[in-house]
Amino acid sequence: MRLWSLHPMYLDARGLVALWREALLARAVLRGRTRGYRHHPQLNRFRGRAAPLSAINAYLAVVYAEAAARGYAFDRRKIGPVRRSDAMPVTSAQIEHEWHHLLAKMRKRDPALYRKWRALKLPRCHPLFYVRAGAIEPWERGR
Repeated sequence: MRLWSLHPMYLDARGLVALWREALLARAVLRGRTRGYRHHPQLNRFRGRAAPLSAINAYLAVVYAEAAARGYAFDRRKIGPVRRSDAMPVTSAQIEHEWHHLLAKMRKRDPALYRKWRALKLPRCHPLFYVRAGAIEPWERGR
């Protein structure tokens, strides 16, 4: 499961579809509707919110908006109610780590998109997050 801290605008088509599916899975886990992935470390940052479902719904709403802007037919009804959710912190090193990870994926899957973004040094994060100084997040696998 990869719930990108990066803005979904940077994702290639395959990555955006995968993010949608994985965020919906995360929502199901937070709702107690699945047995798998219950202990996935990336869910801790949502569980730590006062309203975890509101946070994941807000996350999904941004993914949905990006998909709709690209003409994809994601089902908006799968998100649930979207309420304002307080921004969540993500570290600068985490953003950098994810950016290099995404660029490596794009280099293989979508070379044109890779060429478009490779020179970008400071990518935007998902609007649900704000960047603070720090090391790679403790929940990141393969730290």
